[in-house]
Amino acid sequence: MIHSILVMGLLRLLSGVVELIAAVLILVIHDLKTAMIINAILAVVGPIILVTTMTAGLIGLAGDLSITKILLIMVGVGFILIGTLS
Repeated sequence: MIHSILVMGLLRLLSGVVELIAAVLILVIHDLKTAMIINAILAVVGPIILVTTMTAGLIGLAGDLSITKILLIMVGVGFILIGTLS
């Protein structure tokens, strides 16, 4: 379980660093079209980090949760992805 927490924390740190780098790039480049491209890339990176973080957490909880609860969590993450990507 500690391994899963470490992975989840590091992934969230990575996500934050990517967001900060993107924000600095947008401010430095100062071009609307490029800013939109950077923002679109972040829209792809965010769900990838979400799914990877949730997977690490579910692996850590696999022994404590029933199959039904794990499936419900996976369906919920799927709904989040459908909502953000549509």
